[in-house]
Parts: sequence; structure tokens; C-alpha cells
Amino acid sequence: MAGINKVILVGNLGKDLEVMTYDNGVKRGTFTMATTESYKDKEGNWQDQTEWHNIVVWRWLAEKDLIKGDKIYLEGRLRSRKYDDKDGVTKYITEIQADKILKLSSAGNYDGPPPSTPTNPPENKEKATDTITETKPEAEDDLPF
Repeated sequence: MAGINKVILVGNLGKDLEVMTYDNGVKRGTFTMATTESYKDKEGNWQDQTEWHNIVVWRWLAEKDLIKGDKIYLEGRLRSRKYDDKDGVTKYITEIQADKILKLSSAGNYDGPPPSTPTNPPENKEKATDTITETKPEAEDDLPF
């Protein structure tokens, strides 16, 4: 049975999408993404734990208008690689190669108040949305459940 390598994240961009175009015209983009979980500590106080993820996008996904602060839904897979830094030291990195991206809101657009924060929303409550973009057609699931 083949393994499954699937990542689903909802979070905010930590920096603008940076795009590099290779000699053959293929585009590769990178950005960081933050996901945050909340939990109660042993004293009963709410704590936030933020994880940072390195994201890689290819071809037309690298052409998306993604800027720092955008909230996105992302599907992809984990990729690990190694490289030698400028001093010749071997480094290892784990990245998420995105296959689908859905922009949930643009940076600065109203996304609603946090659940426990009473506030009046601004006049413009529109959310920017994009369509899900796939890099290849979905294969039929052959999972036994």
C-alpha cells in the first residue's frame, strides 16, 4: 500500500510571496505561513502557540497575489531536502509544497472580531476570495475506509 503525504493548513502569510523564474520560464515561489493553536495552561490561562511553515509553490501558483497577512487555506505535501550553505555546512530543511491555495481574506480586510472581543465591525466587511487552484487532477481515493 502506498503512503499518504498530505498537509492541510489554515493560517496567515508571514511575508509576501517571493518569486524566482528559471531560465526555462518555470516559476518557483516561496513564503512563510503561521498557524496558531490556543490552549489553556495549568493555571487556566489561555496561551497561543504559533508554528511557522516554509511554503513552496510552482508555476501558476507562484503567480498568485499573496501578501503578508493574507489568510489562506493550503493543501500540499511535506518535502525534505538538504543543501550546503556558503561555508560548506550541510543543512536540512522541511518545506510544504503547496498543490492548492484558497485565499480566505486579504491583509487588512475585516475578518470578524475574535470570539470574545466585543467590537463594531467596520463598514466594509467584504472578504477577498480566490478559487482553489490545483496542480494536477485529483486521483480517485483507493483508501480501504
